Amino acid sequence: MPFSYSSQLSTLIGFAERLQPKAVLDVGTGMGQYGFLLRTNLEHTHLFEVQGSVGWQRPRDQWQVRIDGIEGCREYLTPVHHYAYTSLLLGDALEQLRLLPAATYDLVLAIDIVEHFHKADGERFLRECQRVCRGAVVVSTPKDFIAQEVEANPLENHRSHWTRADLEACGFTALLPSALSWIGVSWHGAGPLPAGLLAE
Repeated sequence: MPFSYSSQLSTLIGFAERLQPKAVLDVGTGMGQYGFLLRTNLEHTHLFEVQGSVGWQRPRDQWQVRIDGIEGCREYLTPVHHYAYTSLLLGDALEQLRLLPAATYDLVLAIDIVEHFHKADGERFLRECQRVCRGAVVVSTPKDFIAQEVEANPLENHRSHWTRADLEACGFTALLPSALSWIGVSWHGAGPLPAGLLAE
């Protein structure tokens, strides 16, 4: 569905706050909840100007963080997308990722999307996410297989189940805490993954 477990929101946004990326790609934006939370939590004082008792929203050209998105279902788009995202690509995630240059983003989020691919396509999808990243790729997927077929939007069908071992085999060797999901991190930055990024 176009939203994910609420229990993982603080874990994922907390990780992004510790990383402090300047360029983010949200693959499978759904209704835009991560874009909005990233915008408000990463941008901070660049969103508003306050002088004494007067405050106003800063123009978008003064915002400091680039947040791009990819979404396959036009019907999911909301006013949140137009506010939160710098740019939005519509279409198949694998096809859209292939159009992007390598090492473009400090953070790539693939939240509750990999289970919608057959396993081989999911592996290709994760490699493409890693290719466009120069920092951290974060993927989440349910720990337990949840059968799901959505006639109105076949992109929502669950086609594969991913284990911790599956994610590790694809380079997601660090995990963020979550009771319901595997939240794997694949690091592509200079040097080893900073230990503080995984701290809660």
